[in-house]
Amino acid sequence: MEAQTKIEISDAEWEVMRVAWTLGNVTSSQVAEIMADKMGWKTATVKTLLGRLVKKGALRAEKNGRAFNYYPMVEEQPSMDEAVDTLFGHLCQMRVGQTLVDLVNQTELSQTDIAALQAVLAEKAKDAPEMVDCDCVPGTRC
Repeated sequence: MEAQTKIEISDAEWEVMRVAWTLGNVTSSQVAEIMADKMGWKTATVKTLLGRLVKKGALRAEKNGRAFNYYPMVEEQPSMDEAVDTLFGHLCQMRVGQTLVDLVNQTELSQTDIAALQAVLAEKAKDAPEMVDCDCVPGTRC
């Protein structure tokens, strides 16, 4: 896979990428079948999304007889990290902590995930400020 470059993808394109990342390489027929079951999408919708993702550089298409195989060109974890960074960059920094608490409460986590979170939080607690400043409007408080 190539070095991660910033690629903006829509919610629908994320669904297609999740399939491609999970299976490693896919045909349009495979994706269409999965998306029909999962989302109720038509084949034409899937083909449009695959074409967009190829154009954006998120997928590579390789002709295989009459069909195409699609391969992810961006890695899953860096893509998810980038999407979260973008989202959290739009939030008031004073509210990010509560948003993370809400997210953890709403998310099913494994024992391993919880242990990793606890370790990161314990390390961050060592030099965390008492309060995080608002960054919405310079010179004001939220």
